[in-house]
Amino acid sequence: MRSPLLDTPGAVAAEAPDETIAGHYGDPYAEQRALASGQALVDRSNREVVRISGADRLRWLNDLSSQKIDTLAPGTPAQTLFLDAQGRVEHHLTLVDDGEAVWAHVEPGTSAELIAFLEKMRFMLRVEVADVTPGYAVVTVAAPGETSGVAAAPPDGAIVIGGDLLVPRERLAGVASDLGLRPAGIWAYEALRIEAHMPRLGFETDHKTIPHELGWIGTAVHLQKGCYRGQETVARVHNLGHPPRRLVFLHLDGSVDVLPPHGAPVTLGVSTPAEAEPEAAVEGAAEPGQIGFVGSSARHYELGPIALAVVKRTVPVDIDLLAGGVAATQEVIVPPDAGRNVAIDPALRRRIR
Repeated sequence: MRSPLLDTPGAVAAEAPDETIAGHYGDPYAEQRALASGQALVDRSNREVVRISGADRLRWLNDLSSQKIDTLAPGTPAQTLFLDAQGRVEHHLTLVDDGEAVWAHVEPGTSAELIAFLEKMRFMLRVEVADVTPGYAVVTVAAPGETSGVAAAPPDGAIVIGGDLLVPRERLAGVASDLGLRPAGIWAYEALRIEAHMPRLGFETDHKTIPHELGWIGTAVHLQKGCYRGQETVARVHNLGHPPRRLVFLHLDGSVDVLPPHGAPVTLGVSTPAEAEPEAAVEGAAEPGQIGFVGSSARHYELGPIALAVVKRTVPVDIDLLAGGVAATQEVIVPPDAGRNVAIDPALRRRIR
């Protein structure tokens, strides 16, 4: 569904899966600064919107997903994950309950699969699920992870979800001027998202991603709630093991003209003989080879070229990397020792062995 904001003078379409919205409006760095200072609005109307109504909606979603939703107060934004039976991430939702229904937005092209699963799980409960994407568009009025930019008086009919607004789609073309904000492209949002260490489904995830790897524990996963599909994996990793991979923030070599694309291989950087020993410590990398992949990359108005990547947990945190052939240094997001939070008596551990 092509956004009318692409008709704004200077608008340049983004790349898939964001090709129906603007990547920028002619000045990407100024747009980043404006978004960071709460003076811009980002059109994210390619995201899909799901509405879940009915008296049992909160308890039902609580039983199906990773977040504790049954006690969610109206107006409180939340994130939750839907996992498969092995604990791998299938869907990431940003949501709010308005007292009558739960409103959630998800990645482009994912709502049909989500709704199909939810419909199978309705049984005799009082819930109704609807795709309301044709009627509502997502716009963001705060930097990723922030809520201070939300308008005090959102447009009529809008739903507030933290720093996001679900606005009636017929009002999308004029919403920036209605709020007194300049339009900023998705490039600006993505650069600030990477800076904020926030993973995105389909970028920092693949078919085997589990929540611990991306730091979704705490933000999208509640560790003390009851059972849900995939919960056994979450509990086992949190209490007894470590995730096999970890999310890292990368500072990229600013002298290179290109950014590593999504999916580009991450490999070990060129080491001097004195620094070669850490390479042998990398699990599964006895010889040079891929130890991760690039999720997202961007040019930040202050930090320069940056990226998020997923690498093997045992990659040393102080070793230089190559991201799609571009030299990179790491900043830890998910620590190598994530998980294994249960202290076991050494005597008991010996008996277990």
